[in-house]
Amino acid sequence: MKTLLRPALTLFVLLSAITGVVYPLAVTGIAKVLFPEAAEGSLIVENGKPVGSRLIGQNFTDPKHFWGRPSATGPMPYNASASSGSNQGPLNPALKEAVKARIDALKSSDPTQTAPVPEDLVTASGSGLDPHISPAAARWQAPRVARTRGLNVAEVNTLIDAHTEERQFGLLGEPRVNVLTLNLALDRFGKP
Repeated sequence: MKTLLRPALTLFVLLSAITGVVYPLAVTGIAKVLFPEAAEGSLIVENGKPVGSRLIGQNFTDPKHFWGRPSATGPMPYNASASSGSNQGPLNPALKEAVKARIDALKSSDPTQTAPVPEDLVTASGSGLDPHISPAAARWQAPRVARTRGLNVAEVNTLIDAHTEERQFGLLGEPRVNVLTLNLALDRFGKP
């Protein structure tokens, strides 16, 4: 028994050190050299303070800001430690009720908006952390944001265009707008 136990424990300690210490430190070090921004969480810093990450959405509810996709994480929206979708299928009555409530909230925030609400403003992403909305979702909200900030819609649409990210490598994904960077640009624009 001792002849089996000693090599097994030695191997266990050695592999634990390699996979639990050496490998993570090596990968982190390489990432910090090759991709420094991503390795640090893609943080956005304003006035010397981190205000968020380019990779994780935030819960904007003020009418003067653009709102992101709903988050299905708990116990609070955009909780990175509880990344998950709602796991509700299209026939689930709870999903239908949630979507209806979200549509009602969006329409009550801008009763003059009569266009159909874009789907990404009423359905959560698979992770519940998506920081992006479609350009159509941003444009749908532009009249409300412009009115509450005392801007004209053309100025707001120009900001949307400036913050629209195209498909990755010209073919992966869809055009998208990072809600946090767009709202920060609005705040810097000068009219709160």
